Amino acid sequence: MRTGEPLPSMEEVLALVDTGRWHWDTAAGLVTVDEVAARLLRLPAEQATLTEAQVRSRLHPVDWNEITGVIRLAVAEGTLSEVRIRIMDDRGRVVRVVRSRSKPTFDPLRNAYLLTGTLQEVTDPAPGTPADRGTVTGDWRRSREAFLLDAGRALAEARSTQEVLRVVANLSMPGFSPDGLAVFGVTGDQLTIIGHHGQEPAAEDAFYMPLDTPYPAAEVVRTGRAIYLSTPQQYRARYPHTWPLAERFGRSSWAFLPLIVSGRTMGTWMAAFANPVAFTPDERSVLTTVARMLAQALSRAGTAESERALTDSLQRSMLPRLGPQRIPGMTLAARYIPTGGGLQVGGDWYDVIPLPNGRFALIIGDVQGHDVRAAGLMGQLRIALRAYASEGHRPDAVLSRASRFLYGINEVDPVDPRFATCLYVEVDPVGGVLDVARAGHPEPAVRMPDTTVLTRQTAGGLPLGIDPDADYPTTRMPLEPGETLLVCTDGLIETGGHDLDTGWQRLRGILERHEGNLEQLADALVQAVHGPSSHHTTGPLIDRREDDIALLLLSRRTEGGHGAGTGLDGVRASLRRTMLTVEQAEPERVAEARRQLRELLHDWCSTDQVDSAVLLLSEVLTNVLVHTDAAALLEAEITDAPQGRRMRVEVTDAGAELPHLRAPGELASSGRGLLLIELLAHAWGVVPRGKGKSIWFELDESATPPDRADGAAPPKPPEDRTTHEDRATP
Repeated sequence: MRTGEPLPSMEEVLALVDTGRWHWDTAAGLVTVDEVAARLLRLPAEQATLTEAQVRSRLHPVDWNEITGVIRLAVAEGTLSEVRIRIMDDRGRVVRVVRSRSKPTFDPLRNAYLLTGTLQEVTDPAPGTPADRGTVTGDWRRSREAFLLDAGRALAEARSTQEVLRVVANLSMPGFSPDGLAVFGVTGDQLTIIGHHGQEPAAEDAFYMPLDTPYPAAEVVRTGRAIYLSTPQQYRARYPHTWPLAERFGRSSWAFLPLIVSGRTMGTWMAAFANPVAFTPDERSVLTTVARMLAQALSRAGTAESERALTDSLQRSMLPRLGPQRIPGMTLAARYIPTGGGLQVGGDWYDVIPLPNGRFALIIGDVQGHDVRAAGLMGQLRIALRAYASEGHRPDAVLSRASRFLYGINEVDPVDPRFATCLYVEVDPVGGVLDVARAGHPEPAVRMPDTTVLTRQTAGGLPLGIDPDADYPTTRMPLEPGETLLVCTDGLIETGGHDLDTGWQRLRGILERHEGNLEQLADALVQAVHGPSSHHTTGPLIDRREDDIALLLLSRRTEGGHGAGTGLDGVRASLRRTMLTVEQAEPERVAEARRQLRELLHDWCSTDQVDSAVLLLSEVLTNVLVHTDAAALLEAEITDAPQGRRMRVEVTDAGAELPHLRAPGELASSGRGLLLIELLAHAWGVVPRGKGKSIWFELDESATPPDRADGAAPPKPPEDRTTHEDRATP
């Protein structure tokens, strides 16, 4: 070539070096070749578009499998792919070896590989030489061992029959992968089909037949020996009556192998091949090994599915079926997830019981253990609780009787005594009042209309079954319109390696961020601890085992849905409220009252006002405990006002003597409580009740604390809350 002359075209250059070009689109299943590539594939030397089947028939089966593996690896690593391919004639003899180099890409929209490359004939190394060991196809025995190792691992990890069938359908055997398969089982004296791949949808009915039918799969079940049919002629000659069943699929070779477990033939595996297979000893060895692994995998999957079906049926039969609108004026949602190990059966349960007085009882509990005994005790205990509740007993009496009942069972079987935690809630659907009794169970939580979440501290006793004479005090609390009550077992809190503190923080985040109805909230709570994304919130106790999950959600609806706050199911409410009783014998609950008030005011704009409110509450509650013989009932709420939010705290007691505002001396030990209220509250008052009195104070979020330095009189309470006579005078 002289300098300055135009360069020849790429096609001319490739033709001069006897190199062909080809393009493969796996989505369309088409391969385009030029004249040289077509000649190398033993086709007419002209440009053509071929199907994958036409190209595959020209290649050695082992090399075809190697091509697909090299393509995936090259795409993953972003490199060129290079393979050596043996071209076969019609008699299965190798006529030449070509080298293919290409740059594969992957189209995620079409889920397809695109390849454009070259084909060039090379000299095939002599068998046994080092160059022969370095070819991309590798060694047959090494490929077989790698295949069996991968197949065994995949089948061992399959947990259901469908997963096992999917694994078998995707097996790529070295050199002779089947393009159709079926797995047959035995039901009585009938041959049935468990699953199939590469067959027509209607083929499933054709394989349902008596075991004495002259059909290869049936004969394998009867004799326990494999059957290999290398050609259609062999099939037709040996099984003429059932040949029409196989003829319509157009296959060339078949292998029927017994599925044997513990010496018993449980079924047959059929592998069908589009290309003729001679079934050499090596090929039969691979098929036999796969059949053994398949039989073991199907046996394990069938046993696991039977156990899951039995335990799930047992557990579900012991749980109530909740219909819509079970509690008037309220919405209820429940979930149970058996996440424990072993037989996946445990002692968690919930129940909803209509009571004789028109109220309803919500019960949730957890029997110790994750086995059939725990499930059996759970069923007995649930029946006993339902019976005691239906008799009209109060929550404390119901739990006391249930504890005595379980204690009696433990006495009969002292070798394996069990205890149970339980939370019993009696619901008044008219007034929204909840009476709660607790036996060693996690505390309930309440989601306010504005998504604030408070953990309700309730009095409790020992778990059921430990002490037959245990007491279970009752705690009364309100459920305001728009509020949602959450009661659950410890599995919802602690699953994922969490303790009670970190588990509640995780649930609090879900409750406060969720938008949707009650059923969606229940799903979100379960998903957060049990779904695919739950591993992102692993707790500090990573060695803690998973546990069953049971939860109940109860939401109180409002009249007409009007109000400033928005709750679940489209509910709107105008306030955030908490209630707590402090008995004379429980001064430690004053600290709990302070904590609840701080939680109620978690988003208050002024931290000084929060501190003031907590201080005033401590003064009022302490005065009740010191100067009276009665219990103190705390009610704190936040309401919307035109000028901003308003906080109201009211403490009621049964004491008859009204407090009076006075100026205590320097050495006085009392008398400063009302003085602090006068200085820090925007409004306050004392309201006489039929039996006792109520002391209340209010703080406005948008206002500043009243300034008393100028001697100005403090603002008077609103006339609709108290009168001037109700206010104590100095």
